[in-house]
Amino acid sequence: MPTDRNDLRQLARHVFAETLASLDAGAAVRRAVTLGGDELRIFDAEFDARENGLDVYAVALGKAAGAMAVALDEILGGRLRGGVVSAPPPRVALPARWRVFEGGHPLPDAASIEAARAAFELLRRADERAAARGGDGGARVLVVFLVSGGGSAMMELPRDARITPEELGAMNHALVTCGASITEINAVRRAVSAVKGGGLSRAAPRAAQVTLLVSDVGDTEGRGVASGPTFTFDEDGDAPGALSVVRRYDLAARLPASVLRALAHPRERAAPPDTNARDAATTAAGARRHHFVLLDNERAVGRAAEIARGLGFEVETAHDLLEQHVEEAAPPLVSRLLKLRGDVGAGQGVCIVSGGEFACPVRGEGRGGRNSETVLRCAIELDSRTRELDLLSPASSDGNPRFVLLSAGTDGIDGNSPAAGAVCDETTIRRARALGLDPRDYLERSDAYTFFDALGDAVKTGATGTNVRDLRIIMAK
Repeated sequence: MPTDRNDLRQLARHVFAETLASLDAGAAVRRAVTLGGDELRIFDAEFDARENGLDVYAVALGKAAGAMAVALDEILGGRLRGGVVSAPPPRVALPARWRVFEGGHPLPDAASIEAARAAFELLRRADERAAARGGDGGARVLVVFLVSGGGSAMMELPRDARITPEELGAMNHALVTCGASITEINAVRRAVSAVKGGGLSRAAPRAAQVTLLVSDVGDTEGRGVASGPTFTFDEDGDAPGALSVVRRYDLAARLPASVLRALAHPRERAAPPDTNARDAATTAAGARRHHFVLLDNERAVGRAAEIARGLGFEVETAHDLLEQHVEEAAPPLVSRLLKLRGDVGAGQGVCIVSGGEFACPVRGEGRGGRNSETVLRCAIELDSRTRELDLLSPASSDGNPRFVLLSAGTDGIDGNSPAAGAVCDETTIRRARALGLDPRDYLERSDAYTFFDALGDAVKTGATGTNVRDLRIIMAK
């Protein structure tokens, strides 16, 4: 609990920290997966787990992959025949039945490609095991996929072998800095990838499959998490969709020729692993595909709102401020806060909670990301509306801020900075100018982290081991 309940900066940080504590990916797996007696249950999916009755394999990828893999291994123990995990540092401590990789992020690297190759080899073994177990192989061989945000970079293999790791990195850098939405970015990624767009799932068609998702996307099914490695997409639509993104953001000059070549040639339709006698087994296994979302942004927003109410605030959830461009989103955030402040009246603290991910083009070589830039733009907006702020809430004698906005990534990482985000108040711009800092100069250089670090207002959590998009906590008293 904050030491000073009148300090909105402390309260906003407290709400964010407590919300993060409720988003433990390992704990979510332990709640979802139970092994008791002769039955393995994953949500409402049940599997016969009698001795020699079920072979389980696992593939984990993304920022929450380490915590999820550790939890699954604790539950299954020796029943797990093998696993592959690609997670961010520090290296995950797992038994020898797992192959552990530290795939690159935010750009894929050689370890990302090695992780994908290891995953495909494991899935080939699982599929062969299902085939060897006959007509009910799909009921007696299970692959558990543990998928979280960041997996797009941490496990990757281009479908065109001529695309190098460096070219993959160049493609992803162009995509994440051009201002495209995550949906648009994923359309391009899927079109060139052997992993994404159901690629992992297709590698073991005869096995039953369960995907557990820690979601950093807006769709309720989690199809966009890590670009959907276990979901079925419209393969014919991927390449045209990707090319439209390239045109919309003028990316042709920034993408390697090998990537453009792959986009120009749509993915070939996957053929069944066998014909005739095995078709029935493949069809039966195909019916045993389950996808469950463990954690998502909606849960984070709801939990933050609950915590703020517990602190005595009148809370409003801004479900409509999710994926706008950052320069278009900052003024409405401030306006929404001021309206709520005016509607509720003096003496009652108010709070707006918002989630999602704003699009944020990179213009310079500075350090920061969409969260710190959101906060900087809101600080400028607050400063421009000083008279309105004073009318709504006159300055108090304790010197504490009256209006505070915090925006941070639940993964603890904001762009290329070491912070999760930042916090501002109505005094931020005034304090910055006293130090000789020009806020608009920092905006132009995409250097918002450096700006807030100089003020002591960067929000630093370190890597959190989860990833459910961003969280904005906006308060007034």
